Amino acid sequence: MTLAEAAVEADALAEQGDERALSQLRSQWEEEVEHAARSQDFRERAVAYRAIAQFRYRQKTELLRRGLEDESPACRGSALLSLERLSREHPGVVNGARPLLHELAARDGNEAVRRLAIVSLKNGSSDRATIQLLEGLAGDDEQARELREAAAKVAQALRRKSTSR
Repeated sequence: MTLAEAAVEADALAEQGDERALSQLRSQWEEEVEHAARSQDFRERAVAYRAIAQFRYRQKTELLRRGLEDESPACRGSALLSLERLSREHPGVVNGARPLLHELAARDGNEAVRRLAIVSLKNGSSDRATIQLLEGLAGDDEQARELREAAAKVAQALRRKSTSR
């Protein structure tokens, strides 16, 4: 079984609520995830970063942070997908990486990575600087339409979140 296949199985076990089997699978594959995240091959690193969320490895946020800084857009994207997924129930994951997410959203050279960073920010706490950044991106006609729309949508969701407290 490959890491990608094990990650799919882990995700299915988590969705079924089978914590015992998931825990066993996690312990079997933990070293492989760590090893793949350090691979020279960006495809292996991308699989590893994606697997972090599929295995529900909340303790591997530092590894995800390394993925957010990876030279490969595919790896940054995979790390962002994992960060977004893990932060759905644990906003602290986004809050801990907020400065890096701001940087990716504003300046990454890959538009898909920028949009994923913006989407990830919606799971964090309502932060004034984040809302200002997103509103600035939403109002910037030089940005791609999809990016502006994503930024506007997330800014609006964060504003609503702050008023509902």
